[in-house]
Amino acid sequence: MAKDLFYKTKEEIELIRESSLLVGKTLAEVAKVIKPGVTTLSLDKIAYEFIKDNQATPAFLNYNGFPNSLCISVNSHVVHGIPGKYELKDGDIVSVDCGVVKNTFVGDSAYTFAVGEVKPEVLKLLQVTKESLYKGIEMSVVGKRIGDIAEAVQTHAESNGFSVVRELVGHGVGKFLHESPEVPNYGKKGTGLKLQEGLVIAIEPMINFGKRNILQENDGWTIRTSDNMPSAHFEHTVTIGKNKADILSSFDFIEEVLKNKK
Repeated sequence: MAKDLFYKTKEEIELIRESSLLVGKTLAEVAKVIKPGVTTLSLDKIAYEFIKDNQATPAFLNYNGFPNSLCISVNSHVVHGIPGKYELKDGDIVSVDCGVVKNTFVGDSAYTFAVGEVKPEVLKLLQVTKESLYKGIEMSVVGKRIGDIAEAVQTHAESNGFSVVRELVGHGVGKFLHESPEVPNYGKKGTGLKLQEGLVIAIEPMINFGKRNILQENDGWTIRTSDNMPSAHFEHTVTIGKNKADILSSFDFIEEVLKNKK
């Protein structure tokens, strides 16, 4: 984490928006081909080519040695899954996290997809995780605090019987993929940094079906639930607003694709 807080100008926020919208469009390209039998590595290649075709660079590729453009985490994998030979199966859920750098600014967003026929209780996990994200975004206004975002996410997830990963957090976004402040998904109202205009953050609930505990796999990257129960992850890049947050990334492109696939 960068030690300093970097408040962004309106012009810089528009550049972050451009990068963030490209992330949404990239995830929509991935959404088009997600189905049983598709390998996670093939999804990564689609994203890499699409990002390059749009005069941008994958933010995750070679970040601290990460080998791919997307983090793809299936079922009990929470985040940071490495794309590979795994073929998606009917009933899987797959979290796809993507970052790009365009015009020197980062965009970052994630979406969890249902593959084929997914159990209703797991679909509820996806729905509640996404709702938790928007509960956090509702608190992303001038005068609120980081703890207000965290508490909103935690309350919604836990009141629906799910648990919140505590070791992994959201973060500031700008010229660096991970800037200050950290944005936890659990906490107390009225605590933490006071939110001001010009702050750009990624809010990213990681919510588990079972217990909140996690482990790191031997690959040094993949984080999974300790009880092997499913986990979901949704993420938006937002900027703090006077009356409401401005969501710089978008799920619209993704959800248009998913609607047309039905």
